[in-house]
Amino acid sequence: MGRATRQLFVKIAFFKMLCICYFNNIQAQDIIFSQYYNSPVHINPAFAGIVSYPNFTANHRSQWLSINKAYTTYAVTYDQHFKKMNSGLGFVALTDSQGNGSIKTTKFSGIYSYNVKFRRDYQIRFGLEAGFSQNRLDWDKLIFFDQIDIEVGPFDSAGLPFPSTEIRPDNLSAGYFDVGIGMLLYTPDFYVGFNIDHVNSPQNGYLTETNTGIGSNLPLLFSLNAGTQIVLATDNKRNPSTFISPNVIFALQSGFKQINFGAYLQKDILFGGAWLRHTIKNIDALIFSAGVNLDGIKISYSFDLTLSSLGNRSGGSHELGITIGLKKLEKKESKMNDCFSLFR
Repeated sequence: MGRATRQLFVKIAFFKMLCICYFNNIQAQDIIFSQYYNSPVHINPAFAGIVSYPNFTANHRSQWLSINKAYTTYAVTYDQHFKKMNSGLGFVALTDSQGNGSIKTTKFSGIYSYNVKFRRDYQIRFGLEAGFSQNRLDWDKLIFFDQIDIEVGPFDSAGLPFPSTEIRPDNLSAGYFDVGIGMLLYTPDFYVGFNIDHVNSPQNGYLTETNTGIGSNLPLLFSLNAGTQIVLATDNKRNPSTFISPNVIFALQSGFKQINFGAYLQKDILFGGAWLRHTIKNIDALIFSAGVNLDGIKISYSFDLTLSSLGNRSGGSHELGITIGLKKLEKKESKMNDCFSLFR
């Protein structure tokens, strides 16, 4: 089987997936970065404001590299704590492309969090995320079975696709308002957070047919994340310079389950970590990460080694994360009595 034929079968399989997702109302999981600690407000709005200075993050993920642009995601975030308001504010922008751009999702949302100190060294933060998202389907990138010639494939000698009898839908995009809520309990020794996304169950499908009852509402996403921080050494300002941070995140959405657990080790400016991602039914991947944490700039890279039945056919997944904290804009350096060094 030649390369072109293999790519053809990938496109056919992808279209089958589209049919399943949009005509049988089965939903894929929301995006959860392997380096979720580089974009904490993406998994829980209550993380907004865990730093008192402006904090920016950028993340890129390429999933299943052996399949041409199967999943490509970019995300940027901003958050900051405002002491006078006892609150945190944030912003998230995300774009996700599936099947070489056949499906694209774009998201913009704002975040607000409020902090409550209810006993010595125990604090709880409540978060709210609200924004607008859009899904768009590129119909011209789909290949249907009636376009495929058994001898030459779906394209003629000029490289143009053969015609199809499939009817192009009138509407190929859908925009919707989306809301998420979160809560975060933290102390100097541990933290635990809980988040619910899509609490308003927005309708995100563009192939909805009211007469047949076919539709697509985003299912609720429940996530639980927790971790601790074991400080091995501090700098001259008594901030952690060497520490281990074991962490876990569990996500549940429409019957799909995922759990990531592992540990992150930082020594001075260098850090690394290893995690295992499991779907409860089977092991999905091993995740390895490494990077450098300079004063205000953090750069990290991670690789997902697929352990599921996809094996090396997937090619694994890459992620690159950058965090920029504008500490110089902080009028007075604050002493954060928490266990969030992992996220800074």
